[in-house]
Parts: sequence; C-alpha cells; structure tokens
Amino acid sequence: MTGPDERLRRRRADVARRLAHITDEIAELRGDRGAESADDEHDPEGVTLSAEWSRLEGLRAAASTELDDIDAALGRRASGTYGVCLTCGRAIPVARLEVRPDATRCVDCATASGR
Repeated sequence: MTGPDERLRRRRADVARRLAHITDEIAELRGDRGAESADDEHDPEGVTLSAEWSRLEGLRAAASTELDDIDAALGRRASGTYGVCLTCGRAIPVARLEVRPDATRCVDCATASGR
C-alpha cells in the first residue's frame, strides 16, 4: 500500500505529463492554424480547428486546476492539515483519500456541496 505522499507525487507526475502532452497538441494546432493547407473550417466531415482548440483549452485548464489541487494537498501534508475536512473539520475517510488524494471534504460535505 502506498502512502499519501507517494500517491500525490505519482498523481502529480501523471497530470504534469498529461498537461505537457496537451500543451504540445496546442502548439501543433497553433502551427496548423497558421498553415494555409490546414483550412478545415469548411470540411463537413472533420472537426474544425476552432472546435479542437476549444476542446484542448478545456483539457488544459482542467489539468492545470488538478495540478493546483494536488499542490494544495501537498501543502496540507506539510502543514499537518491533510485529511481534515475543510467544511466540518472531521477526518476525511482514508478510503476517500486513497481514491482522491487531493480531497478537501469528507464524503458528507462533498455530497452536500455537489463535489
């Protein structure tokens, strides 16, 4: 069984790799947008560059937020407040932290807040 620090570091590395891949895809798309031969805006069977750009930006924003959440969890580990619900102050169940190591709320509070 791995501890919370290892789970957080492993998850952070995975998200950072995903973010790097998305950033590479955005850079490639940026190049395609400038290329004269990549005009697919009128291709009825293809995804437009604008739609793909929007999709990738959404993925990039989500991965960036996830990195922020993981970094905050690492900060809570360092300060000794990791595993304490930010809403009610009760302990967050270990099983929840194993599945979602950046969790900030216990199951009851997360359910009540819709997160």
